[in-house]
Amino acid sequence: MKSVIIVGPSRAGKTTLAKRLSEEFHYLVISLDKLVATFQAAYPQLDIRLNWNRDKTTENIAPFIGHFLGLFSSDDGIKGDLNLHAHHVEGNHFVLEGGYFDFEKIASILKEYGTEELKDRFILIGLVQGQKTVDEYVRDFKKYDTEDDWTYNFSEDELREYVTQDAIPFNREMTDSLEKFGFTIYDTSTERESVFDKIVEDISKS
Repeated sequence: MKSVIIVGPSRAGKTTLAKRLSEEFHYLVISLDKLVATFQAAYPQLDIRLNWNRDKTTENIAPFIGHFLGLFSSDDGIKGDLNLHAHHVEGNHFVLEGGYFDFEKIASILKEYGTEELKDRFILIGLVQGQKTVDEYVRDFKKYDTEDDWTYNFSEDELREYVTQDAIPFNREMTDSLEKFGFTIYDTSTERESVFDKIVEDISKS
C-alpha cells in the first residue's frame, strides 16, 4: 500500500481522517503544521511560520517537502554522491496531512527521485468544503472550535470576515489545484463520518 497525502483547508477534517487511517492501516501520522512549527522554532530566518503568511510559508517549505517525499518514498536513495538505499524500509508508510503544499515545486523536485506524477507514489486525498454557506461555516466554527484552534476567540463578525475573505476563496483555489495534480476530492461539508468511511473503503480497494 502506498503512503497517503491528505490536503485541504482548515477544518476540512485532515487531522481527524489521518488519525482514522492510522487506526485502520497502521500509518505513521505526520502533521505538516508540526513540521512548520519545528522550522519556526529551529530556523526562524527561513520564514516558515504558522498562522502568518500562508503563501510565503507554503513557498518556503516546498523544497523540504519535495525532498522529504522523494527520499522516503523512493528505494533508490538520494540523487548525487550519497546513497541511502540501505536505509530503505519496505512497508514504512505514512500519512502526511496539511495545507501548506506548493505542488508545482514539489512535483518538480520529485522528478529527481524518479517520480513523474504524485499519484505514482502516493494515495492522494483532497478534503474540501465547497457546499457550505457563510452561516454554516460560522455555525460550525462556533460549535466545534476548542481552545487549541486559532479561531477560538474570534467574535462572530471576525469569523464571518475570515470565512468570506479567506476560507471560501481558499477552498475554491485549493479544489482547482488538487484536481490538477490528480487528487481524489471528497467534500466534507456534511456527513463527515460517512465521507471518511468512503475514503477508508476506497483505500482498502487501492
